[in-house]
Amino acid sequence: MPELPEVETVMRGLAAVMQGRRIRHAETMREGLRWPFPKGLAARLTGAEVLSFRRRAKFMLMRIEGGTSVLIHLGMSGRMVARGSAYVAARQGPQGAISDARGHNAPPELHEHLVMTLDDGTRIGFVDPRRFGCVDLVPTAAEDAHRLLVGIGPEPLDDAFTPAVLGAALTGKQTPIKAALLDQKIVAGLGNIYVAEALYRAGISPLRLAGTVAGARSVRLVPAIKAVLTESIEAGGSSLRDYVRADGEIGIFQENFAVYGRAGQPCPDCPGLPGCGGVQQITQSGRSSFFCPKTQR
Repeated sequence: MPELPEVETVMRGLAAVMQGRRIRHAETMREGLRWPFPKGLAARLTGAEVLSFRRRAKFMLMRIEGGTSVLIHLGMSGRMVARGSAYVAARQGPQGAISDARGHNAPPELHEHLVMTLDDGTRIGFVDPRRFGCVDLVPTAAEDAHRLLVGIGPEPLDDAFTPAVLGAALTGKQTPIKAALLDQKIVAGLGNIYVAEALYRAGISPLRLAGTVAGARSVRLVPAIKAVLTESIEAGGSSLRDYVRADGEIGIFQENFAVYGRAGQPCPDCPGLPGCGGVQQITQSGRSSFFCPKTQR
């Protein structure tokens, strides 16, 4: 499932070509994805100007005129596919800009369930083969009260996410720190990949009880979380399995993984040193954890 950097990258790409544009036509190809589309979705989108975008955890919020936001979650295999002549100009745009040499008259993508055509001919399609994604409408003024967003924890890239905040959230918790960081009520948007990489950078074992991370360990962990997320966003995210950027290009942060998916390979910080058996893989709550037992305590 795409994590925070991947969702952020897709959102920036959409903003580069959609913000300030009007949706000339919207169309749904089926009744819904994980849940039914809201009634009148296509009619509400058609004719509306796209005002701005916001990401909350792993959700994108596209704000349109009239005080409505479109909540989008990519699920496990969802992609936002952009096509049209506007992309050629966008190639030279800011990080995350969408580009595509194909014309807007290209045939629909397979498994395309929602299509928005902009006033400049750009065509945005929501493609989701497994249909675990979702689209909903929510009043912009009440975005955080949506049933899927209420109770989500702080954004890890916000200045308000500090070692003290994380430490307070972890106090007394007897679950492993890996599970705690995957809990969206503690911190928003983290998934298996970036938790593994952040814990490695902070020198903290995924097996350590969360309640023992408050204090000096959280002082190391919070900057590690921020750094790995920021670096991944700059690299366009990590392309594993289904994820691609909105322009169809892959992210490249997977080339910088220190431990994730590297079981049996040398640890980057202690290759060949006595006691280093390389990166280890274990299973926690049905998910794979990757770490170096020598450097992560």
